Amino acid sequence: MTSNENNDDTIKFLEDNNYFGYLKEYVYIFKQGELPLLNEQGKVLIGKSGLIKEASNGNGGIFNSMLREGAIKDMDKRGIEWIFIGSVDNVLLKNVDVLLLGITALKGTKIGTRTVLKRNPEEKVGVLCKQNNKVKVIEYTELPKDIAGITNDNGELVFGESHIMCNLFNINAIKDLSTNQLEYHIAFKKSDYIDQNGKLINPDKPNVYKFEQFIFDSFKSFDDIAILRGKREEDFAPVKNAEGEDSPATAKKLYENYWKNRGNMI
Repeated sequence: MTSNENNDDTIKFLEDNNYFGYLKEYVYIFKQGELPLLNEQGKVLIGKSGLIKEASNGNGGIFNSMLREGAIKDMDKRGIEWIFIGSVDNVLLKNVDVLLLGITALKGTKIGTRTVLKRNPEEKVGVLCKQNNKVKVIEYTELPKDIAGITNDNGELVFGESHIMCNLFNINAIKDLSTNQLEYHIAFKKSDYIDQNGKLINPDKPNVYKFEQFIFDSFKSFDDIAILRGKREEDFAPVKNAEGEDSPATAKKLYENYWKNRGNMI
C-alpha cells in the first residue's frame, strides 16, 4: 500500500531493483485513502495544488483501499486465503509468519497477531488489552502514564503486550472489514498550506489535526484473535527516529545480531 506522495517513487524503486527477485505480476500496488486536514480552528486548509489539503488516512484505511483499488478481487482470483499485513519500519518483521499462521488456524480464529513485551512504560508502542471481552489495542498516546506503569505479581507490565504490526487476516475477515469504517484517531501534525493571501506558509511547529484509522481497531470486530508472543531480539527492530533509540543504527545492529545468531544455530 502506497500513498499519493510516495506511489511513483515506490514503483520506480522496485523497477530499478528488479522487484528484488519477485515476479512483477505477483506484486500488487494500491494507494491508501486520504482525509482533509483541519487547522486549530477546525477549518480546512488549501495546499499548493489549490485544492483542499489532505493526508493519508492511516494504516487502518487498508481494508477500504483494498476493496476500492481491486486488491481483494485480485486475491480472490489467485485463490489467496490468508494475508499478512506488516509495517515497513520494522526490519525484523516476518512477512510470512508460518508459526503465527499455524497457531491462528489451530485456534480457529480469522485473525492473529504477534507481540513482544514492552521495553518500559515510556516506549511508544500500542498495547493489547480487553474491553467488553474483546481484544483491542490502546495507542501509547491514549494510555495514561499512571496506568502504563502498573505491574503484575511477576513484575511484568500489566499493559505490556506490544502490538508490533505483525498481523494475519483470513480473506473473509478482510472482506468483512473492507465494507466497514473503523474509528478515527486524531494526531496533531505540522503541514504547510496556502494562506488567504495566496502565500505558502511553512510552520515550525504542529498546526493541523490529522485523522487516522489504525489497523488494530479491527480486532474488536471479532470474538477472538490468536496472539503469539515473540522475542524482541528476533521480531522487533523498528526505525522510528533519525538517531538514538529505535533509529536506523539500532535497527541495523539488531538485524545483524539476529542473522549472526541464526548462523551460529545452524
